[in-house]
Amino acid sequence: MKQVLQSARTGVIEVAEVPAPGVLPGCVLVRIAASLVSAGTERASSDFAAKSLLQKARSRPDLVREVMNKIRRDGVLSAASAVRSRLDQPAALGYSSAGTVMEVGEGITDLQPGDRVACAGAGFAVHAEFACVPRLLLARIPSAEVAFESAAFTTIGAVAIHGVRTAEAKLGDVVAVIGLGLLGQLAVQILKAAGCRVIGVDPVQERAQLAARLGALAVTTSEAEFRDLCLRHSGGNGADSVLIAAETSSSGPVNVASEVARDRGVVVAVGTVGMELQRKLYYEKELDFRVSRSYGPGRYDAAFEQKGRDYPIGYVRWSETRNMEAFLQLLADGKLDLKPLITHSFAIENASAAYELITGKAQEPHLGVVISYSKEKAPLLAKDLREGAPVPGRMYSRASRRLELIARRPESSPQGEVRVGVLGAGNFAQGVLIPAIKAAGAQMVGLCASGGTRAKSSADRFGFEFCTTDEDEIYSDASINTIAIATRHHLHAAQVVRALECGKHVFCEKPLCLNEGELEEIERAYSRFDGDLRLMVGFNRRFAAMARRMKDFLAQAGGPFVMHYRVNAGSLPKDHWIEDPEQGGGRILGEVCHFVDFLSFLCKADPTTVSARSISSASGGQDVIASLEFSDGSVGTISYLCSGDRAFSKERVEVFGGGSVAVLDDFRRLDLVRRGRKSSSRSWLKQHKGHAAEWKAFCERIQSGGPAPISFAEIVASTRATIRIADSLRSGHEEIVGYDNDDTISAPLVS
Repeated sequence: MKQVLQSARTGVIEVAEVPAPGVLPGCVLVRIAASLVSAGTERASSDFAAKSLLQKARSRPDLVREVMNKIRRDGVLSAASAVRSRLDQPAALGYSSAGTVMEVGEGITDLQPGDRVACAGAGFAVHAEFACVPRLLLARIPSAEVAFESAAFTTIGAVAIHGVRTAEAKLGDVVAVIGLGLLGQLAVQILKAAGCRVIGVDPVQERAQLAARLGALAVTTSEAEFRDLCLRHSGGNGADSVLIAAETSSSGPVNVASEVARDRGVVVAVGTVGMELQRKLYYEKELDFRVSRSYGPGRYDAAFEQKGRDYPIGYVRWSETRNMEAFLQLLADGKLDLKPLITHSFAIENASAAYELITGKAQEPHLGVVISYSKEKAPLLAKDLREGAPVPGRMYSRASRRLELIARRPESSPQGEVRVGVLGAGNFAQGVLIPAIKAAGAQMVGLCASGGTRAKSSADRFGFEFCTTDEDEIYSDASINTIAIATRHHLHAAQVVRALECGKHVFCEKPLCLNEGELEEIERAYSRFDGDLRLMVGFNRRFAAMARRMKDFLAQAGGPFVMHYRVNAGSLPKDHWIEDPEQGGGRILGEVCHFVDFLSFLCKADPTTVSARSISSASGGQDVIASLEFSDGSVGTISYLCSGDRAFSKERVEVFGGGSVAVLDDFRRLDLVRRGRKSSSRSWLKQHKGHAAEWKAFCERIQSGGPAPISFAEIVASTRATIRIADSLRSGHEEIVGYDNDDTISAPLVS
């Protein structure tokens, strides 16, 4: 399918061919008929992307601080690699569109194929022929009389409606609107439909005249006349409320608003404006200054927008979804006229011209800029053509979810060659995992990601033969003999089992799974292929050069050991997917498994018992202290801390035993002490956490037919011990590792 993308490095706009998205649970696949280009938001994005790296740094000092902290913590090369990875990922533009439902995902019951809908949300309602959109970012178009071109305005219309609601404008109120661009024009019509009397101002004469034709009581291009009009039409009192729909860094609009508002009136910033308020008038009139947050309650709430957790109407009457529905109803009732607002329409193939227009490269007045898409009706999705029969209740189109990039070899996997298919193309996959696979000499065959943009750009960057949004393409490709899994944690277990059943070697980025039932299912699947297939989990730390030297040193000491692994993990946003029990499983299962494995690696023994306690930190996270006993008599403590500062080093391992001490600090410094003598080594430019060495070892074992670099028994032991740590946090008891759930022996911790 065609999609509009923007280079994060240069700001260049291109219309790229990318795989169409699949439909995800809680989402709807929509064939887009029209989308609206936002002259404000998207122009700002384009302007930022076009800046040089230095200019970007000057305008975003917060990001510069993040990079400097990463340099101090991980080294210059690691930080540079992370920055390059972000800049290499193009941006998918657009956030307001309309089209026809093609397919509904799991859990969707109130929409069906053929329904006409408006779509919202950056990253979802993108400028593309097809979009996968979460349910609460969709609103059904209530009438066939509402054209897709008009429905494409719904997101910005909801912004205007929420601004009007924030101002508490009522029937008969006099409302002033500063700025008569697209947002201001919509606000004028919405206010008129609500029975308000509207006074508008804009420096562009044509926009002021258009607002007058569309329902404003009076308009002007002069600030002085604007003040007079507001007084004249309000009986000398001033406007009941003022909506600022302008876009400027100047604070002029907020201070003009204070002059035209009545005593104890309401001023609402809907557009992006400077907010250095002159206190005198705001104080003397006791004005209420408010900022309208996008298109209503639910915006920026991941639980609402992405997980479909709606607010009860009795508590939140007008959520962002219901504001979208209200706008569409106004269209259906004939209360709004959007045709005069559409000044330009471009076919998707010529979308770059739309951005030349809104960025000022094309010197031409504009207001509503619409991108249109082919109305051609085609029979089937490419996947359904392969499978031979259409699925009842689904509409179809020629939407291929696989895109060939490099001429394929006719033969299947050559003997001895590691040919990899990758599931997932997130930041870790792009910045760490895939470069490690390439460095190991493996052939990059297929890359699957949930979004076509990320799949295509990542596949191009790393030289994959094809990209796709359909993971079946990876499993079924006969030339792929190894699958690397780097998806979200809740998908790992099923994908591992599926890959094994398809006869592929498997590398699963940690964690292997999220619960005992999934672990047992993997054990059963692996037992059927033991000896034929290699299964590896991304416990990379044990492959780091410093870790190997540390283990060799400790092996000479003998043991048992007392080990302490301190992790300065830092806090995460509350809505981060790792913290979601359904997707990430929490940070214990998702991250602490690394450290359990590393301690097992150092003492060459499996955990036998674990116990854990937590302390709530001020940041809202939990500091967790886990104690482990190992079969060789060693003991270990893992301090997983969220209450520290990320600028400090992340990981430190200290091991005592056999008259020796070994200290590994952030995989950049290693100190070894024995018989009063100390040796130290240090890496100045980059952390080396073993990712490249891990994949080199994995590839060598696949090619030689030798056992996996980490035995399956070790992987299971570390995974089960981590699950037991999570169990101990819940139960408050010591947990014995190595028993099935029904037979787990728990003992109260000694107080």
